[in-house]
Amino acid sequence: MGTLSGRSALVTGAGIGIGEGIARELARQGARVALHYSASGSGAHAAMAEITAAGGEAIALQGDLRFVADCERVVAEAAETFGGLDILVNNAGVTRAQPFEETTEELYDEMFDLNMKGYFFCARAALPELERSGRGSIINITSIHGAGGFANHAAYAATKGAVIGFTRSLAIELAPRHIRVNAVGPGVIEVPRYADMPGYTTEFGDTLIPWGRVGRPRDIATVVAFFASDAADFVTGQTLFADGGTEARMGLFWETPEA
Repeated sequence: MGTLSGRSALVTGAGIGIGEGIARELARQGARVALHYSASGSGAHAAMAEITAAGGEAIALQGDLRFVADCERVVAEAAETFGGLDILVNNAGVTRAQPFEETTEELYDEMFDLNMKGYFFCARAALPELERSGRGSIINITSIHGAGGFANHAAYAATKGAVIGFTRSLAIELAPRHIRVNAVGPGVIEVPRYADMPGYTTEFGDTLIPWGRVGRPRDIATVVAFFASDAADFVTGQTLFADGGTEARMGLFWETPEA
């Protein structure tokens, strides 16, 4: 019996990377898991097959969460399959690095529609099920970009800062209904898209992190599982940065003065 046995979860953007890792960890801890995907169908179905082969329960659901109708449908299908919903992990999103002056309206809208609008309306759609659960938990995936500045990420950072504000406000609104709302802020987490970055290596990534190594999806997944569990029953409205110390580090750099 795992920590999350008897609970049902929907993880958005679970076909690859962090979302896939979260879905696998929730299933490992006993939850029934709906893996949402937009384009990464092969990854979601492969993870679903492995979860079920190991004795768990999982389904894969496709949807474009830029659209409210798809948010509502995906949530409804997950709840109908499992007879309810206890956990919603809002993870589906897009990262685009673009100079501020070259950020088009289309690019801006793409990021806000997925990274914020999708979170908002998936949460709204899930609200009746989470309230019926009596132990509902919403976990929003934000980013260190929501708390610290980095060039060429103005629009992306704006979406992730919005997620933090959304989390805090919604936590207060839903506390009387016994639904907890928290956020997890990943730092440098090595996911498949890193392989497409010119010159990137794991060894180089390790040098950037105070803890001395880049993160893996499981580093985020275990924090999400904690927030979803009874161990976090008194925790709501919080953002936890799982980043090996990156967000805590002062951004200034100076030479050590000679003695």
